[in-house]
Amino acid sequence: MSETSENSDEGVYPYYRTLRQENPVCIGVGGFWQVARYSDVQQLLRDNRTFSSDVSTRPPDERGPSMLFSDPPLHNRLRKLVSYAFKPGHIESQHDLISEKCDELMKTMCQQEDVDLVEALAAPLPVTVIARMLGVEDGNLGVFKHWSDTIFSNIAEILFAQPDESVMQAAAEMDAYFLERIAGIRKTPVDNLLGRLVETETEEGRLSNQELLSFCRLLLIAGNETTTGLITGCVRVFDEMPETFTALKQDRTLIPSFIEETLRFYSPFSATVRRTTCETELAGTLLPKGVLVVPLIASANRDESVFERAGEFIIDRDPNPHLAFGYGIHNCLGAHLARLEGRIAVASMVNALDEISITEEDRTQFNRLGGPEKLQVKLKM
Repeated sequence: MSETSENSDEGVYPYYRTLRQENPVCIGVGGFWQVARYSDVQQLLRDNRTFSSDVSTRPPDERGPSMLFSDPPLHNRLRKLVSYAFKPGHIESQHDLISEKCDELMKTMCQQEDVDLVEALAAPLPVTVIARMLGVEDGNLGVFKHWSDTIFSNIAEILFAQPDESVMQAAAEMDAYFLERIAGIRKTPVDNLLGRLVETETEEGRLSNQELLSFCRLLLIAGNETTTGLITGCVRVFDEMPETFTALKQDRTLIPSFIEETLRFYSPFSATVRRTTCETELAGTLLPKGVLVVPLIASANRDESVFERAGEFIIDRDPNPHLAFGYGIHNCLGAHLARLEGRIAVASMVNALDEISITEEDRTQFNRLGGPEKLQVKLKM
């Protein structure tokens, strides 16, 4: 079964196609090198020795190391500490909790015909799940999401420039909140993800407050932004290709492949960034040492040399080796969780609704890192 999007060439996708065909490795806006073809993006993400994730140009401060922006052996040590919490078996055990929360949100959402999808479902579902995993579900989930959005949407300024006061304030508030929780756990141990991290013994001893804060930031931010982007991407597909919604209502077994194709077609994160550690050649182009390189994941996922009819949305595409969750040692730790939340959210929409369409006029929000901050939709039941 295949579905063709009439809007599949809108926005940046014609530009990406031109890059793949004519200039696959080149200097783009801001002086960053950009990489457009699948094979080159995959090579770049795999070769962490040549293409480092330690990219920040700002001087180091007291904030703990980030797993996202570190290289081995530090990266391996940090990832090992939290990877057990994201093993497929443990994530699958969250299924009933996620389904219960999703049904609750959908029931409230269906009381209105016009609603902000992000506020009603796409944001509260993942932030609730990750907050429960961390053991902070009694906190203000709306504030958690505000911190997450403010920091994540300004990640470029955090890494390469000076973030404005609102970003610094959000980061300070988040740190203060988690430091208080960590202090409480040190006095009274608890059995949740954050509690286990506080009690963890490493070769260097127990984790410092700054290392623990780094994990809290990563898990709270990365743990919900991916799923929010995936859910809004799914509804974008439903809006542009309503026949996909009909197909899923007729055959729920298509939901997993629909999720994978949505991840390919409208990747939640269109790009990431690396820094060259030495002079190197990629696709016949010489890259100097120390330059920032941007692998265009959204372009790679539309590469005609890898995906047959790459510009079409094929609901049962198989195989589907997309790079939406990255590749190599930095592949997304929460990929299994995002997939599970996405499948449950789509099933809930398909079960509760006859139709869902986007009424939001500002379609440029889809180009925002991690997806739109708000997305007005119309529901038909």
